[in-house]
Amino acid sequence: MLNIIRIKKAVFYGYHGVLSQEQSVGGRFEADVDMYTDFTAAAKEDNLTRTINYEKVYQCINRLTLEKKHYLIESLAVLIADELLDRFGNIQKLSVRVIKNNPPLGGVVDCVEVEVIKTRDEREREKQALKLTT
Repeated sequence: MLNIIRIKKAVFYGYHGVLSQEQSVGGRFEADVDMYTDFTAAAKEDNLTRTINYEKVYQCINRLTLEKKHYLIESLAVLIADELLDRFGNIQKLSVRVIKNNPPLGGVVDCVEVEVIKTRDEREREKQALKLTT
């Protein structure tokens, strides 16, 4: 069975963007994560250890958002997706959306959003390819 655990509108303050002002002043970012997993056993047993602890997922996203500045939110989204797949073995597939609020585009724009969708198999192939090139 495939189930979904979602984190919606997790808000972070970060220093991501191409402009120097974005890198120094920072701004508000949001993340949405859809994690595809099978939590049948966890639900049946009412046991947190048998599912994805979304508090730990949030902490991981928060750490990644704050520890390094990125020019592109695309880079941040891929980093989050890869880290979550690496750290949480029961995620079979995920979707990570990073939302940049009030982007400096010279006009009124609510937000810009990027989305990365990855499966565990895709991540494992990427890791194998990296091993072959190093």
